Amino acid sequence: MKEAAVITVPSNPQYLSVIRAVTAAMAELYGMADKVVEELKLAVDEACANVIRHAYGGDTSQTIIVKFILKRGFEVVIEDNGVKAKPELIAGRDLGEVRPGGLGIHFITRAFDVFAFDGRKRKGNRLRLIRHRREDNEDRDRRQ
Repeated sequence: MKEAAVITVPSNPQYLSVIRAVTAAMAELYGMADKVVEELKLAVDEACANVIRHAYGGDTSQTIIVKFILKRGFEVVIEDNGVKAKPELIAGRDLGEVRPGGLGIHFITRAFDVFAFDGRKRKGNRLRLIRHRREDNEDRDRRQ
């Protein structure tokens, strides 16, 4: 059985809290452990903050579409109509460098098994993030 939810929010940082709340709720429905829910929530927040910062250049009048698909994995698809990303140039900063910022990609790739841009989208970006079930997901029902 496939379950899905879609939210569309303005590209304003104040709506990141809505995205975090829905991410957490969907991850809990999927049965993820609390620790994993927090990792997923942070990673999706970072990805959407990057849409606002890089794809929209801080323009708060645009929209971000976030799709949650629960099937054979916990999948999040983030879509925008902003500046096309260049995946080959996306990299987190050196972890040995102590300074704020630049850690979003590290958070995203740590939380998700798949991090892929869909090149078929003509305008803007479509980012697919997938977390497969694995031992550290700690099925919520078994813990109780």
